[in-house]
Amino acid sequence: MIAFLTRRLVWVVLTLWIVFTISFVLMRSVPGTPWQDERNLPPEVEAELREQYRLEISFENYWSVLGDCLSGDLGPSYRLLDFRVAEIIAQGLPKSALLGVVALAFAVLIGVTAGAVAAARRGHFLDTLLMSGANLGISLPNFVIAGVLVVIVCFRWQLLPPAGWGGLRELLLPAFCLGAPFAASIARLTRTGVLEVLSQDYIRTAHAKGVHPRVVVSRHALRLALLPVVSFLGPATAGILTGSLVIERIFAIPGIGSHFVQAALSRDYTLSMGVVLLYTLLVSLMNLFVDISYRVLDPRVRAW
Repeated sequence: MIAFLTRRLVWVVLTLWIVFTISFVLMRSVPGTPWQDERNLPPEVEAELREQYRLEISFENYWSVLGDCLSGDLGPSYRLLDFRVAEIIAQGLPKSALLGVVALAFAVLIGVTAGAVAAARRGHFLDTLLMSGANLGISLPNFVIAGVLVVIVCFRWQLLPPAGWGGLRELLLPAFCLGAPFAASIARLTRTGVLEVLSQDYIRTAHAKGVHPRVVVSRHALRLALLPVVSFLGPATAGILTGSLVIERIFAIPGIGSHFVQAALSRDYTLSMGVVLLYTLLVSLMNLFVDISYRVLDPRVRAW
Protein backbone atom coordinates (compact mmCIF):
# COMPACT_ATOMS: atom_id res chain seq x y z
CA MET A 1 0.00 0.00 0.00
CA ILE A 2 2.71 2.47 0.99
CA ALA A 3 4.81 1.51 -2.03
CA PHE A 4 1.81 2.00 -4.32
CA LEU A 5 1.01 5.44 -2.91
CA THR A 6 4.66 6.49 -3.13
CA ARG A 7 4.89 5.34 -6.74
CA ARG A 8 1.69 7.13 -7.71
CA LEU A 9 2.72 10.36 -5.96
CA VAL A 10 5.99 10.27 -7.89
CA TRP A 11 3.98 9.98 -11.10
CA VAL A 12 1.82 12.94 -10.02
CA VAL A 13 4.93 15.07 -9.53
CA LEU A 14 6.38 13.91 -12.86
CA THR A 15 3.11 14.66 -14.66
CA LEU A 16 2.98 18.16 -13.19
CA TRP A 17 6.56 18.81 -14.30
CA ILE A 18 5.85 17.60 -17.86
CA VAL A 19 2.69 19.71 -18.11
CA PHE A 20 4.56 22.74 -16.74
CA THR A 21 7.35 22.30 -19.31
CA ILE A 22 4.98 21.92 -22.26
CA SER A 23 2.88 24.88 -21.13
CA PHE A 24 5.95 27.06 -20.61
CA VAL A 25 7.20 26.42 -24.15
CA LEU A 26 3.83 26.64 -25.92
CA MET A 27 2.73 29.85 -24.21
CA ARG A 28 5.94 31.64 -25.12
CA SER A 29 5.94 30.26 -28.66
CA VAL A 30 2.60 31.85 -29.57
CA PRO A 31 3.02 35.11 -31.52
CA GLY A 32 2.09 38.26 -29.67
CA THR A 33 2.33 39.48 -26.09
CA PRO A 34 -0.16 40.23 -23.30
CA TRP A 35 0.19 43.91 -24.24
CA GLN A 36 -0.30 43.61 -27.99
CA ASP A 37 -3.58 45.54 -27.75
CA GLU A 38 -1.82 48.54 -26.26
CA ARG A 39 -1.49 51.41 -28.70
CA ASN A 40 1.89 52.76 -29.84
CA LEU A 41 3.95 50.56 -27.53
CA PRO A 42 7.61 51.37 -28.33
CA PRO A 43 9.82 48.37 -29.19
CA GLU A 44 12.25 49.12 -26.36
CA VAL A 45 9.38 49.21 -23.85
CA GLU A 46 8.04 45.91 -25.15
CA ALA A 47 11.51 44.35 -24.94
CA GLU A 48 11.85 45.55 -21.36
CA LEU A 49 8.46 44.13 -20.46
CA ARG A 50 9.30 40.77 -22.03
CA GLU A 51 12.49 40.64 -19.98
CA GLN A 52 10.76 41.75 -16.79
CA TYR A 53 7.97 39.18 -17.11
CA ARG A 54 10.30 36.41 -18.37
CA LEU A 55 8.53 35.87 -21.69
CA GLU A 56 11.57 34.66 -23.61
CA ILE A 57 12.24 30.93 -23.95
CA SER A 58 15.50 30.35 -22.12
CA PHE A 59 16.85 28.00 -19.48
CA GLU A 60 17.28 30.92 -17.10
CA ASN A 61 13.61 31.92 -17.37
CA TYR A 62 12.52 28.27 -17.26
CA TRP A 63 14.30 27.50 -14.00
CA SER A 64 13.26 30.83 -12.52
CA VAL A 65 9.55 30.27 -13.26
CA LEU A 66 9.78 26.62 -12.13
CA GLY A 67 11.40 27.67 -8.87
CA ASP A 68 8.64 30.19 -8.21
CA CYS A 69 5.97 27.54 -8.87
CA LEU A 70 7.67 25.08 -6.51
CA SER A 71 7.68 27.73 -3.80
CA GLY A 72 3.95 28.34 -4.35
CA ASP A 73 4.41 31.73 -6.01
CA LEU A 74 2.61 31.67 -9.37
CA GLY A 75 3.36 35.32 -9.97
CA PRO A 76 1.14 38.31 -10.76
CA SER A 77 -1.62 38.23 -13.34
CA TYR A 78 -0.60 40.03 -16.53
CA ARG A 79 -4.08 41.36 -17.18
CA LEU A 80 -5.59 41.67 -13.69
CA LEU A 81 -2.82 43.94 -12.50
CA ASP A 82 -3.98 44.29 -8.90
CA PHE A 83 -4.06 40.53 -8.24
CA ARG A 84 -1.62 37.68 -8.05
CA VAL A 85 -2.53 34.32 -9.56
CA ALA A 86 -2.73 32.61 -6.17
CA GLU A 87 -5.22 35.24 -5.01
CA ILE A 88 -7.41 34.76 -8.08
CA ILE A 89 -7.43 30.99 -7.62
CA ALA A 90 -8.05 31.31 -3.87
CA GLN A 91 -11.06 33.56 -4.50
CA GLY A 92 -12.59 31.59 -7.38
CA LEU A 93 -11.81 27.97 -6.55
CA PRO A 94 -13.99 27.62 -3.40
CA LYS A 95 -17.04 28.85 -5.32
CA SER A 96 -16.35 26.55 -8.27
CA ALA A 97 -15.58 23.67 -5.89
CA LEU A 98 -18.86 24.11 -4.00
CA LEU A 99 -20.75 24.30 -7.27
CA GLY A 100 -18.90 21.21 -8.48
CA VAL A 101 -19.51 19.15 -5.33
CA VAL A 102 -23.25 19.81 -5.45
CA ALA A 103 -23.30 19.12 -9.22
CA LEU A 104 -21.40 15.86 -8.67
CA ALA A 105 -23.84 14.86 -5.92
CA PHE A 106 -26.74 15.49 -8.29
CA ALA A 107 -24.99 13.53 -11.06
CA VAL A 108 -24.21 10.48 -8.92
CA LEU A 109 -27.56 10.36 -7.12
CA ILE A 110 -29.68 10.81 -10.24
CA GLY A 111 -27.43 8.79 -12.57
CA VAL A 112 -26.94 5.73 -10.36
CA THR A 113 -30.61 5.62 -9.37
CA ALA A 114 -31.84 5.95 -12.96
CA GLY A 115 -29.34 3.39 -14.26
CA ALA A 116 -30.15 0.82 -11.56
CA VAL A 117 -33.90 1.21 -12.03
CA ALA A 118 -33.56 0.94 -15.80
CA ALA A 119 -31.50 -2.24 -15.49
CA ALA A 120 -33.93 -3.78 -13.01
CA ARG A 121 -36.82 -3.01 -15.41
CA ARG A 122 -35.01 -3.97 -18.60
CA GLY A 123 -37.33 -3.80 -21.61
CA HIS A 124 -40.02 -2.07 -19.57
CA PHE A 125 -41.51 1.29 -20.49
CA LEU A 126 -39.64 2.83 -17.53
CA ASP A 127 -36.34 1.57 -18.95
CA THR A 128 -37.08 3.17 -22.30
CA LEU A 129 -38.14 6.43 -20.68
CA LEU A 130 -35.06 6.71 -18.44
CA MET A 131 -32.58 5.83 -21.18
CA SER A 132 -34.27 8.24 -23.58
CA GLY A 133 -33.82 10.93 -20.97
CA ALA A 134 -30.17 9.92 -20.56
CA ASN A 135 -29.58 10.11 -24.32
CA LEU A 136 -31.22 13.53 -24.35
CA GLY A 137 -29.04 14.70 -21.47
CA ILE A 138 -25.88 13.58 -23.26
CA SER A 139 -26.94 15.17 -26.54
CA LEU A 140 -27.94 18.57 -25.19
CA PRO A 141 -25.19 20.99 -24.13
CA ASN A 142 -25.48 22.23 -20.57
CA PHE A 143 -26.09 25.81 -21.73
CA VAL A 144 -29.21 24.64 -23.59
CA ILE A 145 -30.44 22.83 -20.48
CA ALA A 146 -29.65 25.94 -18.43
CA GLY A 147 -31.49 28.25 -20.83
CA VAL A 148 -34.64 26.11 -20.85
CA LEU A 149 -34.68 25.67 -17.07
CA VAL A 150 -34.09 29.38 -16.45
CA VAL A 151 -37.14 30.24 -18.55
CA ILE A 152 -39.33 27.61 -16.91
CA VAL A 153 -38.11 27.49 -13.30
CA CYS A 154 -37.04 31.09 -12.82
CA PHE A 155 -39.33 33.20 -14.97
CA ARG A 156 -42.48 31.14 -15.39
CA TRP A 157 -42.67 29.33 -12.05
CA GLN A 158 -40.48 31.84 -10.16
CA LEU A 159 -39.13 29.14 -7.86
CA LEU A 160 -35.42 30.01 -7.99
CA PRO A 161 -33.38 33.13 -8.84
CA PRO A 162 -31.97 33.24 -12.39
CA ALA A 163 -28.48 34.40 -11.34
CA GLY A 164 -26.29 35.41 -8.44
CA TRP A 165 -24.30 33.78 -5.68
CA GLY A 166 -24.78 33.60 -1.96
CA GLY A 167 -27.25 30.98 -0.78
CA LEU A 168 -28.68 27.55 -1.45
CA ARG A 169 -31.38 28.87 -3.75
CA GLU A 170 -28.77 30.42 -6.03
CA LEU A 171 -26.78 27.16 -6.05
CA LEU A 172 -29.39 24.52 -6.88
CA LEU A 173 -30.22 25.37 -10.50
CA PRO A 174 -26.65 25.92 -11.82
CA ALA A 175 -25.46 22.79 -9.99
CA PHE A 176 -28.22 20.73 -11.58
CA CYS A 177 -27.45 22.14 -15.05
CA LEU A 178 -23.74 21.44 -14.60
CA GLY A 179 -24.32 17.89 -13.37
CA ALA A 180 -27.07 16.89 -15.81
CA PRO A 181 -24.80 15.68 -18.67
CA PHE A 182 -22.67 13.74 -16.19
CA ALA A 183 -25.80 12.20 -14.65
CA ALA A 184 -26.86 11.01 -18.11
CA SER A 185 -23.48 9.34 -18.71
CA ILE A 186 -23.51 7.76 -15.24
CA ALA A 187 -27.02 6.40 -15.86
CA ARG A 188 -25.91 4.64 -19.03
CA LEU A 189 -22.76 3.26 -17.42
CA THR A 190 -24.70 2.05 -14.37
CA ARG A 191 -27.33 0.32 -16.48
CA THR A 192 -24.71 -1.44 -18.58
CA GLY A 193 -22.72 -2.47 -15.50
CA VAL A 194 -25.76 -3.77 -13.61
CA LEU A 195 -26.96 -5.80 -16.59
CA GLU A 196 -23.51 -7.35 -16.96
CA VAL A 197 -23.33 -8.27 -13.27
CA LEU A 198 -26.90 -9.65 -13.24
CA SER A 199 -25.85 -12.31 -15.75
CA GLN A 200 -23.22 -13.79 -13.43
CA ASP A 201 -23.66 -17.06 -11.57
CA TYR A 202 -23.78 -15.73 -8.01
CA ILE A 203 -26.64 -13.41 -8.98
CA ARG A 204 -28.62 -16.32 -10.39
CA THR A 205 -27.92 -18.19 -7.16
CA ALA A 206 -29.31 -15.29 -5.13
CA HIS A 207 -32.46 -15.31 -7.26
CA ALA A 208 -32.76 -19.09 -6.80
CA LYS A 209 -32.61 -18.64 -3.01
CA GLY A 210 -35.60 -16.34 -3.19
CA VAL A 211 -33.82 -13.05 -2.52
CA HIS A 212 -35.98 -10.07 -3.45
CA PRO A 213 -34.94 -8.57 -6.83
CA ARG A 214 -34.51 -5.14 -5.25
CA VAL A 215 -32.08 -6.58 -2.70
CA VAL A 216 -30.19 -8.44 -5.44
CA VAL A 217 -29.67 -5.22 -7.39
CA SER A 218 -28.91 -2.90 -4.46
CA ARG A 219 -26.70 -5.18 -2.34
CA HIS A 220 -25.14 -7.63 -4.77
CA ALA A 221 -25.09 -6.25 -8.30
CA LEU A 222 -24.74 -2.51 -7.79
CA ARG A 223 -21.40 -2.66 -5.98
CA LEU A 224 -19.50 -4.29 -8.85
CA ALA A 225 -21.54 -2.42 -11.43
CA LEU A 226 -20.19 0.88 -10.08
CA LEU A 227 -16.62 0.13 -11.20
CA PRO A 228 -17.11 1.78 -14.65
CA VAL A 229 -18.83 4.69 -12.92
CA VAL A 230 -15.85 5.16 -10.60
CA SER A 231 -13.52 5.21 -13.60
CA PHE A 232 -15.69 7.87 -15.21
CA LEU A 233 -15.83 9.97 -12.05
CA GLY A 234 -12.05 10.45 -11.91
CA PRO A 235 -11.57 12.90 -14.79
CA ALA A 236 -15.22 14.01 -14.59
CA THR A 237 -14.76 15.21 -11.02
CA ALA A 238 -11.72 17.28 -11.98
CA GLY A 239 -13.64 18.77 -14.89
CA ILE A 240 -16.58 19.67 -12.67
CA LEU A 241 -14.49 21.09 -9.84
CA THR A 242 -12.58 23.45 -12.09
CA GLY A 243 -15.92 24.93 -13.04
CA SER A 244 -17.87 25.42 -16.21
CA LEU A 245 -17.26 28.65 -18.08
CA VAL A 246 -20.69 28.61 -19.69
CA ILE A 247 -22.65 27.78 -16.52
CA GLU A 248 -20.75 30.32 -14.45
CA ARG A 249 -21.32 33.00 -17.09
CA ILE A 250 -25.03 32.21 -17.44
CA PHE A 251 -25.68 32.31 -13.70
CA ALA A 252 -23.13 35.07 -12.91
CA ILE A 253 -21.09 32.88 -10.55
CA PRO A 254 -17.69 34.39 -9.63
CA GLY A 255 -15.77 31.12 -9.91
CA ILE A 256 -12.54 30.04 -11.53
CA GLY A 257 -14.26 28.80 -14.68
CA SER A 258 -14.49 32.32 -16.09
CA HIS A 259 -10.69 32.58 -15.90
CA PHE A 260 -10.04 29.24 -17.59
CA VAL A 261 -10.50 30.38 -21.20
CA GLN A 262 -10.18 34.13 -20.73
CA ALA A 263 -6.61 33.79 -19.50
CA ALA A 264 -5.60 31.99 -22.70
CA LEU A 265 -7.42 34.46 -24.96
CA SER A 266 -5.77 37.45 -23.29
CA ARG A 267 -2.34 35.75 -23.14
CA ASP A 268 -2.25 35.93 -19.36
CA TYR A 269 0.52 33.35 -19.14
CA THR A 270 0.84 33.18 -15.37
CA LEU A 271 -2.89 32.73 -14.79
CA SER A 272 -3.07 30.17 -17.60
CA MET A 273 -0.19 28.26 -16.05
CA GLY A 274 -1.81 28.31 -12.62
CA VAL A 275 -5.17 27.04 -13.86
CA VAL A 276 -3.58 24.35 -16.06
CA LEU A 277 -1.44 23.07 -13.18
CA LEU A 278 -4.47 23.08 -10.90
CA TYR A 279 -6.48 21.05 -13.40
CA THR A 280 -3.59 18.60 -13.85
CA LEU A 281 -3.26 18.13 -10.10
CA LEU A 282 -6.99 17.48 -9.72
CA VAL A 283 -7.01 14.93 -12.56
CA SER A 284 -4.02 13.10 -11.06
CA LEU A 285 -5.50 13.03 -7.55
CA MET A 286 -8.89 11.89 -8.83
CA ASN A 287 -7.27 9.05 -10.78
CA LEU A 288 -5.46 8.03 -7.60
CA PHE A 289 -8.79 8.06 -5.79
CA VAL A 290 -10.24 5.85 -8.55
CA ASP A 291 -7.52 3.23 -8.06
CA ILE A 292 -8.12 3.17 -4.30
CA SER A 293 -11.88 2.94 -4.81
CA TYR A 294 -11.39 -0.06 -7.09
CA ARG A 295 -9.81 -1.93 -4.20
CA VAL A 296 -12.68 -1.01 -1.87
CA LEU A 297 -15.43 -1.95 -4.32
CA ASP A 298 -13.86 -5.14 -5.66
CA PRO A 299 -11.21 -6.97 -3.56
CA ARG A 300 -10.33 -9.05 -6.63
CA VAL A 301 -8.76 -5.99 -8.23
CA ARG A 302 -5.07 -5.73 -7.36
CA ALA A 303 -4.16 -2.12 -8.09
CA TRP A 304 -0.93 -2.49 -6.06
